[in-house]
Amino acid sequence: MSGVIGAIPTQKGEYKMKKIAAMTAIIALVSMPVLAAGQGGFTGPSTTTTTQAGGFTGPSGAVTTVANAKSLRDDTWVTLRGKIVERISDDLYKFQDASGVINVDIDHKRWNGVTVGPQDTVEIQGEVDKDWNSVEIDVKQIRKIAP
Repeated sequence: MSGVIGAIPTQKGEYKMKKIAAMTAIIALVSMPVLAAGQGGFTGPSTTTTTQAGGFTGPSGAVTTVANAKSLRDDTWVTLRGKIVERISDDLYKFQDASGVINVDIDHKRWNGVTVGPQDTVEIQGEVDKDWNSVEIDVKQIRKIAP
């Protein structure tokens, strides 16, 4: 009767199914950290990670300073070089160069597998985002600069 559709499984069959389910759960739990490793992001206080492949890797536009970026019009495209020194919230970070500090908004998808800490120099490209009383950079691309 074991070949009949809808037949009641034997206790031996039930044991095999439980064993397979347990093994599947263990494999899933063990492989999760491996899959999560190497996704990139900021490694300072309150780390965030994400990964995405592709993008332009050639020379970028002229690099400007934080002080200059603060005086530019809304939606102006900028390239800044400096350090991400602190994570403020989910996607908001403090960026610093020799001329000052500005908040930068880096969506998870923009990290592109890059992992940086406060000691790393990065180049960010994005748009100036001016509100009523604040200025920040909406980052579209980030890359680590070799020391």
